[in-house]
Amino acid sequence: MNTLSPNRQTDGYDTMSFLSDYGHDDEFVGVVHSVIAAIAPTVRVIDVTHGITRHNVRAGGLALARAAQYLLSGVVLAVVDPGVGTKRRAVAVEVGGGVSVLVGPDNGLLAPAVALVGGAGRAVELTANEYRLDPQAELGATFDGRDVFAPAAAHLCCGVPLEALGPQIDPATLTPAMMPVSRREGDDLVAEVLWVDHFGNCQLNIAMSDTAEIAANETDSALRVLIGEELHTAQTVRAYADVAPGRVGLITDSSGLLSLALPQRSAADELGLHEGVELRLCAATGSSARQPTPVRLKPRGDDNPESQ
Repeated sequence: MNTLSPNRQTDGYDTMSFLSDYGHDDEFVGVVHSVIAAIAPTVRVIDVTHGITRHNVRAGGLALARAAQYLLSGVVLAVVDPGVGTKRRAVAVEVGGGVSVLVGPDNGLLAPAVALVGGAGRAVELTANEYRLDPQAELGATFDGRDVFAPAAAHLCCGVPLEALGPQIDPATLTPAMMPVSRREGDDLVAEVLWVDHFGNCQLNIAMSDTAEIAANETDSALRVLIGEELHTAQTVRAYADVAPGRVGLITDSSGLLSLALPQRSAADELGLHEGVELRLCAATGSSARQPTPVRLKPRGDDNPESQ
């Protein structure tokens, strides 16, 4: 949500960005698109991703935050909603003085992106029946993306004012995001895997600058990374291809955070990592009692000449 590049029309918004955990195996994404088109036929819908792991609110919030500063201003529809049908609130949150509005469940999903763009201005609970999908229909309460969030988002694009969607709520009462924080333990920096991308790169909850103190006396841009019981040499690099054989790459990713990576390989698969795993970064000089284990890549089909 680039609040420096307003994309708001005088009577609404012309762009909607849509993120969910719906996947593409079922009809859910297409149905939501159709509901939006029926209400706001001229709005442009940008699919940010629908590949969030199902029910993973934290992953959805992180993905939305990573994308936020690059999204066009307008309405953001975000649905990762394991509490659908419960008393959790459905909300719309205005940011940037009305440059953008985020619509989704009040479960922490929206919070990282809202914080990244400067915090919430106004917020409302989505209770107005006239801006829901046929409240008289007996449809059950399992698809609020279709019945509540998409109609509200589409009506906002058509110029319906935020306050018409329901009563205002104190932005301070919105559910915060629960994000892990790195910590120092002795000479070690304890970090956590926030996200594993499509290529198997493992984003950590630290930046390269966080490693400065433990790396101050190291040479060859090398540290140690302890993953479970395995100690590896971790090399700070600028590009994936710069990682030396047997080492783990430490690279600043496109979000400005540190990622563990291997050239043309999945660091997650090779090192047994996944979201939520803790690991330790430490100085080589502080681990003299242990020798690091070189990374031995698992064989794959294209490594076998007979598979060509």
